[in-house]
Amino acid sequence: MKGLLGKKLGMTQVYDDAGRRVAVTVIEAGPCVVVQRKTRDTDGYDAVQLGFEKQLEQRVNRPSLARYKKVGASPCKHLREFRIDADDETKAGDTVDLSVLEGATHVDISGTTKGRGFQGAVKRHNMAGGRMTHGGHSKRRVGSIGQCSYPARVMKGQRMPGHMGNVRRTRQNLKVIMVRGEENLLLVQGAVPGPTGGIIEVKRALKK
Repeated sequence: MKGLLGKKLGMTQVYDDAGRRVAVTVIEAGPCVVVQRKTRDTDGYDAVQLGFEKQLEQRVNRPSLARYKKVGASPCKHLREFRIDADDETKAGDTVDLSVLEGATHVDISGTTKGRGFQGAVKRHNMAGGRMTHGGHSKRRVGSIGQCSYPARVMKGQRMPGHMGNVRRTRQNLKVIMVRGEENLLLVQGAVPGPTGGIIEVKRALKK
């Protein structure tokens, strides 16, 4: 196992060993239950499906409820799949906690960013906009978007107003500041994608 599911609880500040103040994100990482174990023989690859946060039985349909009862687990609100090695002995019904990240100094965290709705080019792409004085009439507009008679079209990739946020993003190599295993809390340096209460995936850093 190289990762687990968690919830972003918010940000705070702590002091490191050198007495420097560090901004950290507090994550409730696990415990997660292994709902399904996939193998190369049956599914073509090795992975586990982890469940996080308990759900009421009446809010789960019968086929899904049967899956949980088969492995002796309670229904879960969130399910995610994590790849594992073929020789990993993790099986359905096991519980995974912060011990899977023991010894990790850096982690990669994936989540869904905050949704900002439909935004203009100034906020979405950090454009400067037009001048605000001396009769300027193009204050927060996108400006010119194409050429004249040739090629007579808007080029692909042109930065324009549109939907902003609510996309999957991954922050790599976030430093682990503190691990509180008895409280299932993980403190990492810096910000992570998503709002407070958002579900995130925590994995060992790929490039560290």
